[in-house]
Amino acid sequence: MIVIPEEFARTTIEREGPAGATWLAELPLLVADLVDAWGCAPDGPLTHGGVGVILPVRRDHTPPTVLKVSFPHPGNDHEPDAFVAWGGRGAVSLYERDDSRYAMLLERASTVTLASAVDGDDVVVVAARLARRLAVPAPPGLPRLSNQAGEWEDGLRRDDAEFAHPLPRPVIDAALATVRELGRAQPDTLVHGDLHGRNILRAAREPWLAVDPKGYVGDPAYDAGALMKSRAYALAGAGEDLARAAHRIVDVFADAAELDRERVRRWAQLHAVQAAFWARRHGFRVARGGPELEWVTTFADRLAELLTERPH
Repeated sequence: MIVIPEEFARTTIEREGPAGATWLAELPLLVADLVDAWGCAPDGPLTHGGVGVILPVRRDHTPPTVLKVSFPHPGNDHEPDAFVAWGGRGAVSLYERDDSRYAMLLERASTVTLASAVDGDDVVVVAARLARRLAVPAPPGLPRLSNQAGEWEDGLRRDDAEFAHPLPRPVIDAALATVRELGRAQPDTLVHGDLHGRNILRAAREPWLAVDPKGYVGDPAYDAGALMKSRAYALAGAGEDLARAAHRIVDVFADAAELDRERVRRWAQLHAVQAAFWARRHGFRVARGGPELEWVTTFADRLAELLTERPH
């Protein structure tokens, strides 16, 4: 029987409340039942991400695998659908799924992330090349990013009105223009939806494989925004050259992913504005409050402003 890590239990209950506590109480038996049902045996210590646990397992006639069980949430609904569509191309392979219990048996990659093993432009190049490979025709039934455009616009206007913030009017207007002009009409392309350095793992079958997709249908340039936000601490070291460093990420991502540079910049700017307001309303898992959250919020403000301007 597995033992739930204390940190995972605490953050799950903080985020989900009583529903999270109930799910955690049932999780050890759920994992044991899935291991038995799929003919597996534990093969290493239990680890966890933000919303699920991961147990290395082995099964006859199957490559090394992991059992992943996520908290039941709509944001996790289409992860297995994305893996099926990719068929192991640029992402880990899916061997079994139980959608009712938000469980999957997946190809085992290492625990080494792109963010921890690589630095500088190489992080952006690897992520962008994966984004290009993952941008395939979307199967039916997946959530469309274009359907979120109305919610994005309403949220931006509400946050702009409710929070005292230093973002200049042109920064907000640019984000709203991106929603109207790019957000409401997007291609029928499968995109990862949360492609950053911690969701790309070192692997044996390929050098790097993507994990934890959202499985959205939309503009492949959308994924540049998640990568940009994840590079915050690396960008912070740029000091006075932050503008140059941010625009270099846009340039490198657009080139490696074979995307229009201006679309990449505009999506990244929208992500930065949304992150600035999200920090004020919710905080982040890595910074819930105090000086660190204040730093992240100020950084998101600055990044949003810098990405509003085209480079000279």
